Amino acid sequence: MSFYNEELDVEFIVEYRNRKTLEIRIEPPHLVTVRAPKGVREEDVLKIVETKKKWIKDKLSFFKEMNYTKTKKEYVNGETFLYLGKAYSLKIIRALDMKEPSVKFENEMFYITTYTEDESILKKAMKEWYRKKTLEEIIKRIGYFQKHFLVKPNAIKIKDQKKRWGSCSSKMNLNFNLRCVMMPESIIDYLVVHEMCHMVHMNHSKAFWQLVRDILPDYKERRMWLKENGIKMHF
Repeated sequence: MSFYNEELDVEFIVEYRNRKTLEIRIEPPHLVTVRAPKGVREEDVLKIVETKKKWIKDKLSFFKEMNYTKTKKEYVNGETFLYLGKAYSLKIIRALDMKEPSVKFENEMFYITTYTEDESILKKAMKEWYRKKTLEEIIKRIGYFQKHFLVKPNAIKIKDQKKRWGSCSSKMNLNFNLRCVMMPESIIDYLVVHEMCHMVHMNHSKAFWQLVRDILPDYKERRMWLKENGIKMHF
């Protein structure tokens, strides 16, 4: 189901799922999705959306002010990619005898040695590089913050996720987005501490946020940076 709100000048997409609560998701520049429990009446969905109208309007205005556009990467010389909060140029090196593209970062520059110009293949190679580097960085930061916890992660995995930066399962498995290493180290630290605190509190209760604050007193500033800049982390 979908409906158009004339006041906000935006179309809402409504998805009915097996869930208990209604959720509104906004993705730049103006995609608004409402996820509602199965069986909820259409008029009830519209009423809830109406109560969230100011929040929706503010979010849409934020993206508009940012003039956000997700530029498609072409994987050509001079294009920039993020690593630990900074943008670095890419240099393509042709090598027809290679079976798989090779990615490396040195002297403040990315290099892809490749036999092909196929963007999908080069993107896959770059993703694997980010996956490896994110794992290295996450393991290092978990080791640093482990002194604050009596429990330890059971497993650490790096995933290609579009909407989540991290998660913690009931089995103490920590998952992180492979784009994490694109961000400054201070933000990576926030993500790591956030998920490690879920090993103690599997919710976002006051006790959870107090534990985060005890470890990172300025976590709110880091969290705000993530909200404002996370959408810029892409391939």
